[in-house]
Amino acid sequence: MDIAYIPSPSTGVIHLGPIPLRGYAFCIIIGVFVAVWLGNKRWIARGGKPGTVADIAVWAVPFGLVGGRLYHVITDYQLYFGAGRNWVDAFKIWEGGLGIWGAIALGAVGAWIGCRLRGIPLPAWADALAPGIALAQACGRWGNWFNQELYGRATDLPWAVEISAGPNRDAGTYHPTFLYESLWCIGVALLVIWADRRFKLGHGRAFALYVAAYCVGRGWIEYMRVDEAHHILGVRLNVWTSIVVFVLAVVYFVLSAKLRPGREEVVEPDRPGGEDGKDAKGAKDAKAAVEAEDNGKAAVAKAEDKAAVEAKAEASPKDSAPALAQGAVKADLRKPATDAEATEADKS
Repeated sequence: MDIAYIPSPSTGVIHLGPIPLRGYAFCIIIGVFVAVWLGNKRWIARGGKPGTVADIAVWAVPFGLVGGRLYHVITDYQLYFGAGRNWVDAFKIWEGGLGIWGAIALGAVGAWIGCRLRGIPLPAWADALAPGIALAQACGRWGNWFNQELYGRATDLPWAVEISAGPNRDAGTYHPTFLYESLWCIGVALLVIWADRRFKLGHGRAFALYVAAYCVGRGWIEYMRVDEAHHILGVRLNVWTSIVVFVLAVVYFVLSAKLRPGREEVVEPDRPGGEDGKDAKGAKDAKAAVEAEDNGKAAVAKAEDKAAVEAKAEASPKDSAPALAQGAVKADLRKPATDAEATEADKS
């Protein structure tokens, strides 16, 4: 009785004339576009400028590709430098083989250079890009399906992936670990987006959450794989890497929350930041605006008081002259009456 399974493509490359179109490369390219697209939306929501994420990605992506390939070649050197191997194959990135650990590490170096040139804090940029990176990994894992690689142990589950016979592999149905990791990365992206909205993560904590959550899934998925790998104390090297990186990410998350709580108020030097776009002017600009308004009101009031005093001072001499004249008239009117009364008194 035949069992249900996920079929693998008969080939991972389609030739358009002399130009080879490789499924693995397409998956990587699609992942990069998804990461930049989502990262750009999140960056703008935090008060950044459109296009900044793409500008920095120009630095981060090439560094990440080189870092990912270096990690893979170093940790699986026997595939390229062992007996009967051709070291030139180490440069054939289209045949698969990118280590996410090296991609993130060296990609961060490229991102740091780009952020320095723009005067942007790297942790803020990393927070904006974190869920996009997880989705990029979800897309990129399907490149392993095209290459029929990185599958797990043999299984007869309905969602098993069919692998055909080839170099260093036997035909059969196996756990589709590429699919498991792809789905896990989608879940990580949703977790980071939810947590960022709920708790307003900042200063690199959204990125740290992505790293920690990814390591949890990568640990158990890596344990299922059957491809050749180095072992330490009977455990695959990438499992140890997942454990170490997970601990570092959690430590960073906790210390960052204590030392720098809250979220960055400004993410670009000439662009005030806000919280998910609701506070586009930023807390500092809002406070400055209130103070400026209060100072302006005080200045207007002071000017009005000064004008009133000056007006009163100018009006006082003019007003006093008629008053004195009126007083003199009254005095003169009383004086004749007084003299007449005095005359009458003398006659008597």
